[in-house]
Amino acid sequence: MSLEMKVPTVGESITEVTIGQWFKKDGDPVEMDEVICELESDKATFELTAESAGTLRIKAQEGDTLEIGAVICVIEEGSGKSTAPASEVSVSKEAPASTGGKTGEVKDMIVPTVGESITEVTLASWLKADGDYVELDEIIAEVDSDKATFELPAEATGILRHVAKEGDTLEIGGLICKIEVVEGGSPATATKSSSPAPAASSPARGTETYATGHASPAAAKIIAEKGLNPADIAGSGKDGRITKEDAMSAQTKAPAPAQPSSKPTAPKIEDAAPAPKAFGSRESRREKMSSLRRTVSRRLVSVKNETAMLTTFNEVNMGPIMELRKKFKDQFKEKHGVNLGFMSFFTKAVCVALQEMPAVNAQIDGNEIIYNDFCDISIAVSAPKGLVVPVIRNAESMSFDEIEKEVVRLATKARDNKLSIEDMTGGTFTITNGGVFGSMMSTPIINAPQSAILGMHNIVERPMAVNGEVKILPMMYLALSYDHRIIDGRESVSFLVRVKQLLEDPTRLLFGV
Repeated sequence: MSLEMKVPTVGESITEVTIGQWFKKDGDPVEMDEVICELESDKATFELTAESAGTLRIKAQEGDTLEIGAVICVIEEGSGKSTAPASEVSVSKEAPASTGGKTGEVKDMIVPTVGESITEVTLASWLKADGDYVELDEIIAEVDSDKATFELPAEATGILRHVAKEGDTLEIGGLICKIEVVEGGSPATATKSSSPAPAASSPARGTETYATGHASPAAAKIIAEKGLNPADIAGSGKDGRITKEDAMSAQTKAPAPAQPSSKPTAPKIEDAAPAPKAFGSRESRREKMSSLRRTVSRRLVSVKNETAMLTTFNEVNMGPIMELRKKFKDQFKEKHGVNLGFMSFFTKAVCVALQEMPAVNAQIDGNEIIYNDFCDISIAVSAPKGLVVPVIRNAESMSFDEIEKEVVRLATKARDNKLSIEDMTGGTFTITNGGVFGSMMSTPIINAPQSAILGMHNIVERPMAVNGEVKILPMMYLALSYDHRIIDGRESVSFLVRVKQLLEDPTRLLFGV
């Protein structure tokens, strides 16, 4: 008996996950509740445990991106390790006849349903060329929706025929490609290394197929335009198929006769001094974007396009807070076991201002505005895999030491890639501190669906006019980016002024004035 393990639901806004690494190999015995692999979402990394004891059969590889509910592996219950795998493999290899059809049949592949609110998708890229041999469940294309990117597996074994082009927008149920079913095919016979290149142009009669001497659609178009004879073109594709590259090279050979140069001065160009050689490394490397990075990129662009984002600035004299920290930091750490940092002052000041100006703490949901009576403060943390934003719950009711302890706890979990979905979900307002990296001023992007974000920056001593005198003060620029659809200019400026007032006179935080 076999048990299919599927990607579990890990959060209401998460539609796909990526396999980070397998802790067990295909065919390994596993125990109930044993950790078998690590999954990554755009918000957190979590472990997947075996749902029963048995033999593991891996269906998705490391780096694969799977939708919620997709099969990730199969656990064969029982101890038979030699007979069960063999029978299953033989079934899977011979399955195309039953799952993909018989030789000569044409399998139409349509855009699958990918979500109840998604009505159309865009064909991002073909991973297999037109005319390529594909196997059942082999990934052939990558499709984008407005919420996620997912891979399209082949529904039969055979020759792929493109219907849609890269960049085309298709409705759910629309025809995306066709597969001409071929029985008995195997990767060994499909590889180019199994036969020398010259044999492709003139295959033996015993190994000829319908693809021999035939041109792909792109190649046929080029051949027709140039008036070439397909019989004169050597095909380098599978089973002697004429590819687009074959047609292109054939058309360039026709006008190939060299024309003698009539310009006697041409050799003089060669006499010119050669370009200086570039010294140093010229290497580059290409890496696939992680699921976290792709999702963050997509959401940031979405926020820029879908909100009326505006940023207002102010500056704060950090002297009073620095004096308080210097005076009480030792006693604070001795009593509470944690350092007294700037984040607790900013969090407390922000909570006071949010409660006085609730629009900054609200969010838009369709044609309605949701006002929150609580302050769940998201703090941006730089983690090894990218920027994450864990949440401090009900920060308005927390003390200085409670905020500092929560900041340390969340930052530590972020650095260790141990943040859970609960740590990342929600948040009504975000604070980001670019000052730790030396940023002097920036315009932070709103963390949707929130309506505002506060950016902290580095502290710089600057000459300031105070009561007609010039004094050197430790100053910090503050930036508030907000959604102008819900927050007016008066509210945004007043919010930032109120935060400045509370920070420059932190005793106000003690008395609530």
